[in-house]
Formats: sequence, C-alpha cells, structure tokens
Amino acid sequence: MKKSNIVTTVVIVVVLAAIILAVFLYQGHRSGQQTQSESVATVVQSILMRDLKYNYPPTPKEVVKYYAEITECFYNETYSDEELLQLAAKIQELYDAELIANKTQEQYIEDLKQDITEMKQDGYTIASYEVSASTDVEYFTQDGYSCARLYCTFYLRKGGTTGRAPSLERFLLRQDEDEHWKIMGWELVDD
Repeated sequence: MKKSNIVTTVVIVVVLAAIILAVFLYQGHRSGQQTQSESVATVVQSILMRDLKYNYPPTPKEVVKYYAEITECFYNETYSDEELLQLAAKIQELYDAELIANKTQEQYIEDLKQDITEMKQDGYTIASYEVSASTDVEYFTQDGYSCARLYCTFYLRKGGTTGRAPSLERFLLRQDEDEHWKIMGWELVDD
C-alpha cells in the first residue's frame, strides 16, 4: 500500500509539473507573439519615433540619408492621413527655414499629396537610394554660412519590374544657429 501511495504521489507530481510547464510554455509563446507583433513597428512608425530635437543627424550625409528614408516611406509604405501629416512635419524638420517659407503649410501638403498620388498611379516605388560618400561631400562657406553639397541617387522601380532607373539629385545644405545641417534645396541632375 505504501508503494502504491508513492507511485500515485509521483504520478500526480509529474502530471502537475507537466500542466504547469504546458501553461508556462503557452503563456510564454503567447506573450512572445504579442511582444513580437507589438515590437515590430512599421517603417512609418519607426521613422516617426525618431526625436530630432535630441537625435538630429550630425552630418550632411546623415541628414540626406534620413530625408531619403522618409521619402521612401512616402512612396513605398501604407499610412494613414494623420501619419502622412506627421511624416511631412518630420521631413520639414530637416529643411532650412528659407525653404519652408517658400510655401504655406497647406500648399506644401497639397503638393506632397499630389506628387505621391502621381508616383503611385504611375506605378513607381523607390527600390533603394545611395547617398554620396562622406569624402565626396563638398563643404564651402557662402554668405557667412557653412554649407555642404552632396548627391543622392534614388533608384526607382516601376511596377513589379526588377530593373531600377536611377534619379540623381544634388542637395544643398547649410548649418543653422544650432549647428544642425538643414536642407536648403535639391535639384534633379541630368546625366
């Protein structure tokens, strides 16, 4: 009788341990799925989370690179109207005050929406981009401001094609009073 009580106790302990382990594994798996889905922010959310007040790109190259990341979001990602406005505000944080003053906020948003719509209707996306090497950035002084000139090539893809059409753009930046590099403008460079 003692032997059967011991066996019964061992069986009960093993069954309880198995149940506890199963519940633990289920909770861990479920929590892992939640954490994974919660921690995987969309590209748009990732861009919007960057606080430029405390984490401003330190070089002209990094400013243009961040500009390209936001531009890629405009043309490649899905987002709400509110997120579009947030992305527009984020990219304007990279612009020089003189560039921003060229249009009203309403006109800027309207032009941006129209440009995005046209690109998407034509079936274009940005396949990738390439910013000039740091050694290729041209630094100079103009009207008492430190300025920089560099290039960014956007590779456009139309529809599902694998080919990429390059679009070379030249950027002009200058430092503001906080020594942040701000985009004064850019232009398409003809080959």
